[in-house]
Amino acid sequence: MAHKTQFTGPDKVSTSGPGTSLEVGLAVLRNRKLLWIMSSSSRTFDLHRSILMLSISTTFQTAFPQLRQVPAMAINAEPQRPLNSPKSKPILSNKLFKSLIESKDYLKIALMASVSLRRIMATSISNSYCQFGLKNRVVGVPRVPRRSFVVSASNFANENREFVIVGGGNAAGYAARTFVEHGMADGRLCIVSKEAFAPYERPALTKGYLFPLDKKPARLPGFHTCVGAGGDRQDPEWYQKHGIEVLYKDPVVSFDSNAQTVVTSSGKRIKYGSLIISTGAVSSRFPEKIGGDLPGVHYIRDVADADSLISSLQNAKKVAIIGGGYIGMEVAAAATGWNLDTTIIFPEDHIMSRLFTPSIAHRYEELYQSKGVNIMKGSLIEKLEAGTDGRVARVLLKNGTVVEADTVIVGIGAKPAVSPFGAVGLNSAVGGIQVDSLFRTSVPGIFAIGDVAAFPLKIYNRMTRVEHVDHARKSAQHCVKTLLTAHTESYDYLPYFYSRVFEYEGSTRKVWWQFYGDNVGETVEIGNFDPKIATFWIDSGISLSSFLIRVHAHTQKRY
Repeated sequence: MAHKTQFTGPDKVSTSGPGTSLEVGLAVLRNRKLLWIMSSSSRTFDLHRSILMLSISTTFQTAFPQLRQVPAMAINAEPQRPLNSPKSKPILSNKLFKSLIESKDYLKIALMASVSLRRIMATSISNSYCQFGLKNRVVGVPRVPRRSFVVSASNFANENREFVIVGGGNAAGYAARTFVEHGMADGRLCIVSKEAFAPYERPALTKGYLFPLDKKPARLPGFHTCVGAGGDRQDPEWYQKHGIEVLYKDPVVSFDSNAQTVVTSSGKRIKYGSLIISTGAVSSRFPEKIGGDLPGVHYIRDVADADSLISSLQNAKKVAIIGGGYIGMEVAAAATGWNLDTTIIFPEDHIMSRLFTPSIAHRYEELYQSKGVNIMKGSLIEKLEAGTDGRVARVLLKNGTVVEADTVIVGIGAKPAVSPFGAVGLNSAVGGIQVDSLFRTSVPGIFAIGDVAAFPLKIYNRMTRVEHVDHARKSAQHCVKTLLTAHTESYDYLPYFYSRVFEYEGSTRKVWWQFYGDNVGETVEIGNFDPKIATFWIDSGISLSSFLIRVHAHTQKRY
């Protein structure tokens, strides 16, 4: 019998005759500009219907954004067999399917499509579909394969997880929020973290967290993600409420991409459908032979590091900070709140040499010197030396200068934490795990986000790796959106950096600076830092970046 199908948008669908699912599916798919060509064999009817569910779901979720919040009502049902199994039970009965199409109740169709799609994704449809595509000449296999398996994830009774995030930092917290926003977290998502705390806004550790105890320092749970971007405070109860499993103090130590498993330090074996690597970076350290591990020598990367430093600051008299970058300048600003003898030591000609112009740096250095901070430029470290008690007592420079210090903070950069995931592909130029513009690695179903990801910077046409909270937040959201929806837009990131210093209670001059873009070309400077100064980098008549530094009397808590 002949049949006709017309599709001109979410509000106009007409069908007649048998085989409706395939025709509507093709029409919807073409309307979505997805190049799928399906065999019309009756034995693939279930597959056609599942593809239609995907297309209708994405189409109607575009027309009705509220459908993204639809709860996964069917996910706790008994797991289904793979769709190509002879004993497979249909996801949606022929009778109900036909009645939905003919009713033209498009909101209900989209609702059923969304729920059915989520149920499908809890089975092995991805692998089955890829096999079917190769066999039946299906064109346009999804660009982001969703590798999944039979899982009863509602109570995590077994080792299987549909989604696993490795790492518990900023990016993990924002990724979790995005899963929740798409209704795909409850009973599906597991975060494996080496930290003892739920994800938090890491910038606080070198800002408000280091303030003296009498000057209102930041403390958890006050800066859990996602308060830094105006979102909810995602404390441990938030993860429990949304059905997200978090493994604390149990980092991943091994990984098998073929078996789709990770193993933690406690020996826990977890099988994943999709894996997001969010391991961040680790502090660069001085070698042990030059005193890098002496008591009183600190590196800051997590709450435990910051707590250890605070213990030292409470009893310190002289502090030496090695490094003139982000960590060095923010820690030095916090140390002034403790009224300590503070010295910054670095090898470059001026502070923040990778970002600041000499003019900006000069004004910024004057600000620190007005707060009593000593600045030693162009200085190389020979070694850190211990006193009679075994604790660090002095810093020896290569020029023979000795700087007395009972507390030393080393802020000389960081390295991407790629272990144990090197096999997915590394970028030798910028470091980190190589990904494309959708944060996909070379291994299907595995993604990398945040500090550890080496990604294409579209605006400047080069590969890069960004160690900053802004990128951690945005890369997490972009990656999860790509994974869960038909979103295929390239990550188009404008580099952004900021710092906030001298913001402790009682400070007379609180400073906040922001930088956008790339510091290439000639510079134009406006203002004199009283109270503001702005700098623009211009190349071939085009402004490539801007820098604004300002002084303010009051501030909100931002991390």
